[in-house]
Amino acid sequence: MKNTALLQKHLDANAKMVPFAGYNMPVQYEGVNAEHETVRTGVGVFDVSHMGEFFLRGPKALDLIQRVTTNDASVLFDGKAQYSCMPNGKGGIVDDLIIYRISQEEYLLVVNASNIEKDWNWISSHNTEGVEMENASDAYSLLAIQGPKAAEAMQSLTEVNLTEMGYYTFAKGTFAGQQNIFISATGYTGSGGFEIYVPNEVACAVWDAVFEAGKSYGIKPIGLAARDTLRLEMGFCLYGNDIDDTTSPIEAGLGWITKFTKDFVDSDVLKGQKEQGVSRKLVAFEMIERGIPRHDYRILDKNNQVIGKVTSGTMSPSMKIAIGLGYVDLDHAGQDSEIYIEIRDKGVLAKVVKLPFYKK
Repeated sequence: MKNTALLQKHLDANAKMVPFAGYNMPVQYEGVNAEHETVRTGVGVFDVSHMGEFFLRGPKALDLIQRVTTNDASVLFDGKAQYSCMPNGKGGIVDDLIIYRISQEEYLLVVNASNIEKDWNWISSHNTEGVEMENASDAYSLLAIQGPKAAEAMQSLTEVNLTEMGYYTFAKGTFAGQQNIFISATGYTGSGGFEIYVPNEVACAVWDAVFEAGKSYGIKPIGLAARDTLRLEMGFCLYGNDIDDTTSPIEAGLGWITKFTKDFVDSDVLKGQKEQGVSRKLVAFEMIERGIPRHDYRILDKNNQVIGKVTSGTMSPSMKIAIGLGYVDLDHAGQDSEIYIEIRDKGVLAKVVKLPFYKK
């Protein structure tokens, strides 16, 4: 089991630690509902240092990225990031990721913790043009500073104008006295904020500076449990739940990051799906009757026939209702369709809704 560089900070804050993707991670501190509320209304800090970081460098770096990902990375400029995914050659998804363009010949790819080795091997297997690849996953810590007060609370730590940073842009600058820090206007919460990439050896110093700067804003540490409820209220996909090696980007509602202006792994298969349609779709649903949907619960129609399965579910802390995502056949994928979630051998009524669940 690996520890992040910030382990002692979590223990000092009385975090409940759990194993996650091979790392010892803080799942909660004071409690998921309170932590969720902190991010929705104020500012909170997540240690997400378990995420993977790959640097790709050289004249053919963009070409490699274009071949292995669905989105069109040629539209990126220096300081711009994009969300994308990697198809697996069988119509499924290797991983979803964020691609940062540092310069014309240098990119940073940020991948999910549970897929670091798999992703590295997959990209390497397509690297036929001598792109220099560096796996820096074990060298960097990642702090996600999220919430509507994040920019204001952190401004004293950097010369970069945080309030003027556009969503999915990033800057390299001084942060908390450290030079050349990646400051990215990204996140997985839907409440705004930043993700800060720092070398492990300064992670604790940066953590302390962040909490000092945010003290008057009520800043708090936030665990992985609230990270999950926050992302689910927005309908953001979680790899291993809502997307995996068996789901296509088209089925998963990721057509918006699948661009057929270029050739890439599975582009023919996915283009066919887009034109001819798919047999199932990832939908969002709210429970009408009482019950909390959980991963892998079966989804039924009114005749108790199985029409799909739940991929993510929770009680929404912001909305006080049970919500979920799941795959259903096309006949039941339309908005307001009535579906039933099988909870303890009984179909419990739900309805299909439009994302996001949480509207600010």
